[in-house]
Amino acid sequence: METPLVVLCISSLLILSTQAVLTNIAHNCSRNSLFAPNSTYQANLNLVLSSLLENSRNEAGFYNSTAGQNTPEAVYGSFLCRGDLTPNNCEDCVRDASKSIIKSCPSQKTSIIWYDQCTLRYSNINFFSIMEVKPSMSGQNRENIEDPDHFIQFLKAKFESFVSRVVALYGASNTTRKFVTADSTFNKAKIYSFAQCSPDISAGDCGKCLREAIESLPSCCTGKIGGRVLFPSCSIRYEEYAFYATTSSSKSKGSLRTIIAIVVSVTFVVVAVVLSGLIYWFLKKKKGKKHFHFVDERNGSEVSTIEFLHFGLSTIEAATDHFLDNNQLGEGGFGVVYKGILPNGQTIAAKRLSKSSGQGVEEFKNEAESVAKLQHRNLVRLLGLCSEKEEKILVFEYMHNGSLDHHLFDAEKKGQLDWPRRYKIILGIARGLLYLHEDSRLRVIHRDLKASNVLLDENMIPKISDFGTARIFGADETLGNTNRIVGTYGYMSPEYINYGQISVKSDVFSFGVLILEIITGRKNSLSYESSCGEGLLGNAWRNWRSGTPLQIMDPALRDSCIEQEVIRCIDIGLLCVQEDMEDRPTMASVVVMLNSDSVSLQLPNQPAFTSCGKKQLSLTSST
Repeated sequence: METPLVVLCISSLLILSTQAVLTNIAHNCSRNSLFAPNSTYQANLNLVLSSLLENSRNEAGFYNSTAGQNTPEAVYGSFLCRGDLTPNNCEDCVRDASKSIIKSCPSQKTSIIWYDQCTLRYSNINFFSIMEVKPSMSGQNRENIEDPDHFIQFLKAKFESFVSRVVALYGASNTTRKFVTADSTFNKAKIYSFAQCSPDISAGDCGKCLREAIESLPSCCTGKIGGRVLFPSCSIRYEEYAFYATTSSSKSKGSLRTIIAIVVSVTFVVVAVVLSGLIYWFLKKKKGKKHFHFVDERNGSEVSTIEFLHFGLSTIEAATDHFLDNNQLGEGGFGVVYKGILPNGQTIAAKRLSKSSGQGVEEFKNEAESVAKLQHRNLVRLLGLCSEKEEKILVFEYMHNGSLDHHLFDAEKKGQLDWPRRYKIILGIARGLLYLHEDSRLRVIHRDLKASNVLLDENMIPKISDFGTARIFGADETLGNTNRIVGTYGYMSPEYINYGQISVKSDVFSFGVLILEIITGRKNSLSYESSCGEGLLGNAWRNWRSGTPLQIMDPALRDSCIEQEVIRCIDIGLLCVQEDMEDRPTMASVVVMLNSDSVSLQLPNQPAFTSCGKKQLSLTSST
């Protein structure tokens, strides 16, 4: 039992040896364009800063985020952490920089802040993948060095050798961080050097940026023992001390050996036990990982390979009492979902592919690939999967409060959903969709957003689930087409049904229907095959035009509702279900509208599917 404690002690010692105090170096606030307090720009800026912080622990140490894209109030933001930083230290720097930049540049639309450990910037102009050397900042150590003329030539030669090394990293598949470090000696003085480029610019632009920084050295730093040049797209720095984590340098190796030697000399036997335990843990963990090869059933060719935590079939069977009917949580087109309890006491939801399912391995693979690459507070988390014999099972975190529809459309349970809770659910779903559409590594169109695919955890926080029919787009793709219409009656947009067009606006339509369902407590059950009828959208539109929007509100909300908030959400819901997809807002705009009462809303036109006699195509619907 002592092993974890000793590991913690050793880890703490190593971390403390490299952890540095956050240092705010400089900032630049462009005064060419300003924004007003509580404006749409500020709301978008808050979204971007929140997104940057949320993604500050990624392995790349770099992230871009956008809010309000393609609108006059768009905000583009990014951070770049120093290449040697751990995810924890990167997160700390981004958090501090996010607060400091707002204080330093309270109303400027374009701002940048430099720390020793990271750079954070935002603008109303898209700067992604563009090499920029302005604004710039340079600084120098106050201590002089002997033979300054030779020293500056020494520095230029050293950093010039860095250029090819950093540029070469753009062709390497084993790293996303574009930085190099080295220690060398000048007149018996040890000099530590560092160079880094932003990973979103090209290799050629990285070289140009670094060379321009090198040319700035004589004017900023001649005769000084330490100095730096900071551009938005790259930076160089040198000091007489190791200002970066030196695990890759010769000194760091010596330092690390010294630390290890001290630890071993003090507690050799214990460390041996620790190492044995670590090796056992590593092998056990490695054994738990498995590469899953997905094969196209039509021609037998491999379509992809994914590494997941593997759950043995016997483990899942034991957890679910051999898929006991009493453990069923729900059933859909994919198959049945079962509640299970693992040997360690963790509760899971096991989604078992039905052998008679018409969806098959393609949807199983699609959901596994999609969810594995997505990490957000409002998306359900995939723990691993099982693929043995003829069984294919996805293992998810268990949602204690089940699906939204079980509460929303149940006469007794809906009383648990007062207005503040429903409003938080609406906002959480919106944030999850925004992440899928704009902020994740992928652009994902869910295609089957509905109340039964929104799960609620123990704190009633909503999490979007069921990505079996999701469509993954490229970064530059905005519209796709399909001949296979899948989805659920009542939630699908007209352009998707009639023409097979898929876009982020397809999900926006579904979200609009969901908002109105949450407000009314009624399911949108009108069939698209009906030639005429009012339905949920028609009822909402009729009352909106009559000036009685609150008439559609669920009676269970009478005592808890904030009337203006409910009316605003009805307005947003109707905007999301407009007939013309171009008239629907983006999810970025929706989140801004939900977060700020000061943002004025457009008046909606008549929604889709509220007039008689419109012929619809036949559908393949999931349940």
